[in-house]
Amino acid sequence: MILCAGEALIDMLPRDTTGGEPAFAPYAGGAVFNTAIALGRLGQATGFLSGLSTDLFGTLLTDALAASDVDAGLAIRSDRPTTLAFVTLTDGHATYAFYDENTAGRMITPEDLPPLPDSLSALFVGGISLAVEPCATAYEALLIRNARACVTMIDPNIRPGFIRDEAAFRARMDRMLAAADIVKISDEDLDWLGFDVTTLLGMGPKVVCVTEGAKGVTAHTSKGQVQVSATRVTVVDTVGAGDTFNAGFLAGLADDGLLDKTILDGIDPMALVPALDLGARAAAVTVSRAGANPPWKHEL
Repeated sequence: MILCAGEALIDMLPRDTTGGEPAFAPYAGGAVFNTAIALGRLGQATGFLSGLSTDLFGTLLTDALAASDVDAGLAIRSDRPTTLAFVTLTDGHATYAFYDENTAGRMITPEDLPPLPDSLSALFVGGISLAVEPCATAYEALLIRNARACVTMIDPNIRPGFIRDEAAFRARMDRMLAAADIVKISDEDLDWLGFDVTTLLGMGPKVVCVTEGAKGVTAHTSKGQVQVSATRVTVVDTVGAGDTFNAGFLAGLADDGLLDKTILDGIDPMALVPALDLGARAAAVTVSRAGANPPWKHEL
């Protein structure tokens, strides 16, 4: 099983009413949630760990996970509210306003974390859950605790406006990046952290995938690098694009028998091309339709 651990929230997406008035419509979302949904739709045995509310939005999230064959049995339930993210689209690119204080997702602690099953093959973490307390400490503990037991992957997915204690966030990123086998990071996030790829590889990861939007993705290992171009489509919006790439890449590694810590250590980057291609093709489907709506395996 591949376990995705991190935020689940409601994206309030801009829409127009039948009367032509601007409005927002609720859709299940969140970076790590989107990756879990995409993995489930790609046919991988997938679990999801987060703080989930018992409110109406929490029910919407739980139902969406089940509909995409994702097991939410490890989720931590509470009656706290669900995080909301109001989305504004400009030329297809999303900006977010988050409402996250005292929410079910944010308020989980390391003490809340359940034991993980022996069937776990990979752990994926990332998103805004790594920027706010106390859940950031919980997800760091989860990653560090399981770093020797399974393949670990992180996507920082940095939202600078969401970070209140930059020094603490940067220190946490240093620790988590060093504990990860795979890092997916955008060129913008890499610049924000002030790293280059050589520095990042030197911290400990076996594979670093740098995404550059329409230019595609470049995977770096100790043996070199390989670039895969983005699949050309008409972009409707970019919500969930990187999240879907993460799922496609993990699914591709699993399909090729590469989701193994020993195999990833010193892997030839050319061996990663099929997984990179699957990630790119899956992401292309997501950006070609409104909202974070990852493809099912048969669509690829």
